[in-house]
Amino acid sequence: MLLIFDWDGTLSDSTAKIIQCLQQAAQSAGARVCSDDAIMNIIGLGLPECMRVLYPELTETQQDEIRYYYSVHFIREDQTPSPFFEGVHEGLELLRDKGHLLTVATGKSRKGLDRVLKKLQLDNFFHASRCADETASKPNPKMLSELLDEFSVSKDEAIMIGDTEYDMSMAEQLAMPRVAVSYGAHKVARLQKFKPLACVNHFSEFVDWVVKKY
Repeated sequence: MLLIFDWDGTLSDSTAKIIQCLQQAAQSAGARVCSDDAIMNIIGLGLPECMRVLYPELTETQQDEIRYYYSVHFIREDQTPSPFFEGVHEGLELLRDKGHLLTVATGKSRKGLDRVLKKLQLDNFFHASRCADETASKPNPKMLSELLDEFSVSKDEAIMIGDTEYDMSMAEQLAMPRVAVSYGAHKVARLQKFKPLACVNHFSEFVDWVVKKY
């Protein structure tokens, strides 16, 4: 199977760091500081899309200033990358050993994803990845379509795994099977609206589900 993972909130326990850095960026730019809940709502989108949702009253130049400060704060805070959720590293290794294709579809920038993969010494671990700044941002399903094309597999031979409605939505648009995780940014009720095959509370549950089913 082609397994397509979201990064933040699905594999990486980075939600708190993202919230903190966006709030610090707003302060640095002299902009309104958004609540934790407001920021959790947009985690998963590309950064330009996040700015348009959080700061519709600001000009593009003002939004770009917050984006700049976000990058400054995040790079500083991410000198030690956010850890994987419990069981993720071992689970990914098991899935890879069983012959599954492991890929990433993320709202992070290519530069940001490559930086964290290098720091985690996972440069060559995943078979492929797509980032929001090199394709269309979620919930547009373009990054999923590109991964299907890259490996010449059908949507029925792939699974999208994510913690936000944006992950579920882009898979639903392609009628691609999808699995939700309950421990990330969005509440289970939001995820269940997109009829995932399963909603797991721990990454090991997903691994067990894949091993038994495929």
